[in-house]
Amino acid sequence: MTEEFYRIKRLPPYVFAEVNRLKAEYRAGGMDIIDFGMGNPDMDTPSHIVEKLVETVRKPRTHRYSSSKGIPGLRKAQAGYYARRFGVKLNPETEVIATLGSKEGLANLAMAITAPGDVMLVPNPSYPIHPYGFMIAGGTLRHIQTLVDGKFEPEAYLRQLEQAVIHSVPKPVAVVVSFPSNPTAQVTDLDFYRDLVKFAKKHHLWLLSDLAYSEIYFDGNPPPSLLQIEGAKDIAVEFTSLSKTYAMPGWRMGFAVGNERLIGALARIKSYLDYGAFTPIQVAAAAALNGPDDCIEEIRGIYRSRRDTLVESFGRAGLDIPSPPATMFAWAPVPEKFRHLGSMEFSKILLREAEVAVSPGVGFGEYGEGYIRLGLVENEQRIRQAARNVRRVMEDSDRILAEYQGADE
Repeated sequence: MTEEFYRIKRLPPYVFAEVNRLKAEYRAGGMDIIDFGMGNPDMDTPSHIVEKLVETVRKPRTHRYSSSKGIPGLRKAQAGYYARRFGVKLNPETEVIATLGSKEGLANLAMAITAPGDVMLVPNPSYPIHPYGFMIAGGTLRHIQTLVDGKFEPEAYLRQLEQAVIHSVPKPVAVVVSFPSNPTAQVTDLDFYRDLVKFAKKHHLWLLSDLAYSEIYFDGNPPPSLLQIEGAKDIAVEFTSLSKTYAMPGWRMGFAVGNERLIGALARIKSYLDYGAFTPIQVAAAAALNGPDDCIEEIRGIYRSRRDTLVESFGRAGLDIPSPPATMFAWAPVPEKFRHLGSMEFSKILLREAEVAVSPGVGFGEYGEGYIRLGLVENEQRIRQAARNVRRVMEDSDRILAEYQGADE
């Protein structure tokens, strides 16, 4: 009775647990923690979306069970979004399914398509559900390093994929990609997707694309969809989310779109597990997708302003942060003086000495070591306050490191 359950045993220790424990301990002790650790949008959901929810929830018939694949109006709204934004035509009946956030959709698709021992090619560093959804489902992971000196290099990535396919037994089943990337904020273009689709077709691989940050971008062109590539729907499905686009994280509304067979498998699994999101939430989500885009521009502008403040103020404080082109995150190298301690210990130092919480890069995979992730979830005043606190750490680094060395001895 004391032995761990099979799937629980397969999961590695939760890397962020120690930082979260310390965060709670310090707050209980009266410390004012400025928290960049979790990507939890802090803005208000646009009023027209909230009003549609309130209007709909007053109708008693909407309190019944909903549809696990999403109400027809919502699926049509998502198909309309793809047509406007990407020029991609989707059949709302067979190529679109509503999910309880993109995370749930990917995890349940993993359950639908993974047999015990199947090899899945997953990015590293990566948002945890990308690898662990398949691990929970019984799959075997092969990690593909996504960064070269902190940057995404398409040719290097494709070479790694080639090697992984050649040297994996059994042959891999699927490849997961995510651009714009959480945690690294890296972006890609249609040329890469074109090469990726060609590669996947050659090796008979499914492609699973996480496009949760499709509308949170700052520089250059809007992020593309994998499904814009001709023939991509033959082998690919893509996940999106309203959480960041419309500041709706707690509403838990996302989508999977693309290949009919994959969407059908996900729909089958979900039909056994849930009745879908509360109908008023789905109606409000349709109103978001069909409504004006000015709220998206406003949300994007807030993130852009926070990004610029973070990069500028932390840079003056002595912690250089490369300016992220997209997402609500910044991915920064641990300063040289502290690099030998690792990202976890540096995160603890910032927490204790600066009252600033960040996510250690190692929590996103072994190739995330040496970096930290900061979420753009504090206002500009708090960002500048955090930068002043961080400056003290950088200026007092000799004392801090000496204390660490003394503790080791």
